[in-house]
This record gives sequence, structure tokens and C-alpha cells, in this order.
Amino acid sequence: MNKELKAKLDALVERFNTPAFIENDPVKFPRMFTERQDIEVAAFLCALIAWGNRKQILNGCQKMLFDIMEGQPYDFVMGDGWRTIDPEINIHRTFFGRDLQYMCKGLQWAFNVSNEWDSLEFAFAGQPDMWKGIETLRSLFIHANDGKPSKHLSNPAINRHKGGSACKRFNLMLRWLVRADGIVDIGIWHDVKPSSLFIPLDVHVGRIGRELGLLARKQDDRLAVEELTDKLRDFDIQDPCKYDFALFGYGESLKHKQP
Repeated sequence: MNKELKAKLDALVERFNTPAFIENDPVKFPRMFTERQDIEVAAFLCALIAWGNRKQILNGCQKMLFDIMEGQPYDFVMGDGWRTIDPEINIHRTFFGRDLQYMCKGLQWAFNVSNEWDSLEFAFAGQPDMWKGIETLRSLFIHANDGKPSKHLSNPAINRHKGGSACKRFNLMLRWLVRADGIVDIGIWHDVKPSSLFIPLDVHVGRIGRELGLLARKQDDRLAVEELTDKLRDFDIQDPCKYDFALFGYGESLKHKQP
């Protein structure tokens, strides 16, 4: 173990994993709710559009949860409110009203088949890994939408040509719902352990991971996620994804050093 790097990352976690982080991050939206199902719907949808400009992401979350769903996301999903969404309305970049309808229909089906759970956690609990949970949830959405996949739901499956999607947005949702340190992440799921989580990997996290010597793979795919998370488990086997805050913080520190 590189003790010097661990100390550096631990210090960055302490610096950035604070209540002040919440205000400018999409995690603030699921945190606005108290009912478990509202939190889950909000976490799923907000993580789903968490790419690109941060201000635009926050505006998109506001539009979905409050302008369209009127602050009642679970009731909106289960009560067929999504049928009235204008399919052409733009919510965030390439995510439109028709995409939100797709997701609401999938969420409704997933909650309906969860039986006594009445929670999306059922798709992940007891699985051999989180990839299987993602595949399970994704398949439910496809089934609910007449067998049609969505480009906004990444596929983690590995074939001989590709290393599988990094599924950054799914893994971000899981971090929010599983980690329970009482600071930023919400931690309402208890049958999935933080030790089983994978790092939410995008191009920025991948770049930082390589700069720190934590990631050798050049592609930002599922295999890279596994490699990076395994390295972070060396620093904390029980909670490797706390270092998501450190990688974010390291990236922010580099920005401030630029002329």
C-alpha cells in the first residue's frame, strides 16, 4: 500500500465530504425528501442526468422533480402522471420528456414487481455484485417499455469487443443510497453494503485515477471501474467509494493551479 497516497486521499475526503458539498451537487435533490420511495425516485432520476455542466444538471433536476412532478415523485410515477409529460420538452441536453416518460414507466414496473420491498433495493440485494443488480434493473425498464432499451441506461455487460459500460450514473445512484456516513450520501439501503460499491467513473475521474497511478487501463469502461475500485479497496476495504470525494477534490485542486 502507498501510505503517502492514502494519507493524501484521506485528507481530501475529509475536506470535500462535508455538508457544504451538498448545495452545488445533484445529491441535494433526493435529500429534500423524507419518504423512502420519493428518495429512490429522485436519486435515480437525478443521477441519470448527472453529466455535463453542473448548473444545467441542477436545473434539470429541479425541472423533473418540482416543475413536472410537483414535488411528489413517487406518487407521480405510480399514479401515471408521466402520461401527461410533453415528450418534446427538453430536460437536460439529450434527455427529453419522452425519456422521462420511459424512466417513469420503468420505475412504476420496478416498484410493482418489488412486492413487499416496495423499493428498488430488491434489484441489488443478494446479487453477486452490483453489475448484476444494474442488469436486473435495466432489464425491468426494457420489459416495461415493450422491449425497447434506452440510450440513457448504460449496459455493463462485457463482450469480446468491449469492456462494458462504466455505468457511472447507476454507480452514483448506488453511492447515494448505500453509503451512510451521515454527511453527504443518504444511506437508506441496508441490504447492500458500501464494500460492494463501485466507483462512479467518468472521463474526469479516469484522468485523475491515471495521474495518481491508480488506473492503468486507458478506456473508461467497466474493467477500468473494477481496476480503480480494487486499488481504492486497498485504502479502505469496507468503503472504497468514499474516495470518490477525494478524486473529485483532487481534480478541483488541479483546476485552481491552472493559469
